Amino acid sequence: MIYLDNSATTMVMDEAADKALTLMKSEYGNPSSMHSFGFEAEKEIREAAGIFAQIWHCDREEIYFTSGGTEADNLAIIGGASAQKRKGNHLITTKIEHPAVLEPFKHLEKEGFEVTYLDTDENGIISLDELSGALRDDTILVSIMHVNNEIGSIQPVEEAARIIKEKNPGCLFHVDDIQGFGKLSLLPKTSGIDMISVSGHKIHAPKGTGVLYVNKNIRINPIILGGGQQSGMRSGTENVPGIAAMAVAARILDKNIRENSEYLYELRRCFIEQIKDIEGLKVNGPGNFQNASDNTVKNFAPHIVSLSVSGVRAEVLLHALEERDIYISAGSACSSHKRAHSATLLSIGLEKDLLESTVRFSFCETNTKEEAEKTAAVLKELLPMLRRFKRR
Repeated sequence: MIYLDNSATTMVMDEAADKALTLMKSEYGNPSSMHSFGFEAEKEIREAAGIFAQIWHCDREEIYFTSGGTEADNLAIIGGASAQKRKGNHLITTKIEHPAVLEPFKHLEKEGFEVTYLDTDENGIISLDELSGALRDDTILVSIMHVNNEIGSIQPVEEAARIIKEKNPGCLFHVDDIQGFGKLSLLPKTSGIDMISVSGHKIHAPKGTGVLYVNKNIRINPIILGGGQQSGMRSGTENVPGIAAMAVAARILDKNIRENSEYLYELRRCFIEQIKDIEGLKVNGPGNFQNASDNTVKNFAPHIVSLSVSGVRAEVLLHALEERDIYISAGSACSSHKRAHSATLLSIGLEKDLLESTVRFSFCETNTKEEAEKTAAVLKELLPMLRRFKRR
């Protein structure tokens, strides 16, 4: 099997799985319990928070655990906007955000907030001038993703933070780093970012785990109420095995982040080199055929390749590859069951006939050069046959 759908989800690494199993079978106390079994569970949560605090160079008290990236995004956006409502009514995001960000903004629009949606260029990257022009005195929150989950474009979030804080120091800045964490370093304190969201199952940890960094100097409102766990910010009995496993995975990835990133860039370059002569292929985003081998270009992620395949529908190619035991996504896995066209592909101005012919290959550090080369060879074999079948 060749699994190239790592932006959808990753296999849990052995170290994380072992940690989760131990806590589920042997050390399963409730962290809110007052006995020693509960204290041990609470200690695991503190240690996990300490790992993320070390990675982000922040305080442990600024770490909150959630059920995943979607909840972390919702808490940051809805919780941030509601807490700042007296200061203003204007919000900013981009047109290419994940639904976990776009849907909360649509919800806030229904609640009476005004939202500005930033455009992107043909590579899926926002204009900092447009961001600067959109900022107002009543702008209370901006949310911009770090790495786009469909085409891998990297947004200039550090430069965006500087502009936001210069023009409106009280405006909150949230970054969805679900596709970037563990691959590209991002430090909130030095960057001026107030909140960062991460999802566990994108970093070789169990599904149903997530984490949100919140600068201790800002205020957001909780969106889940109950027993007051995590300082009242996120009520509910903590998922101790999942949290601890996620921290183990995060620590291992962070330790090897530079080597893994360089390896993934090389793997991506190898794959694109192998497919560049196939007729009717288009690489979407900044990491296209022209600059995929240029390691000085840093506006595309190392692990994502978005391909539009002329003359072949995405679902047809996906299942044809599946029959060869190769697994990819038709666009973004989180939106692949919806019939509407991708907001990201529309934003970059992709030709209409390619909107339903776009697939995503996403690598991880356990993939090999041989897997990339075999996938390319299978594409060279399959695509002419699939196009002939369509013409019939």
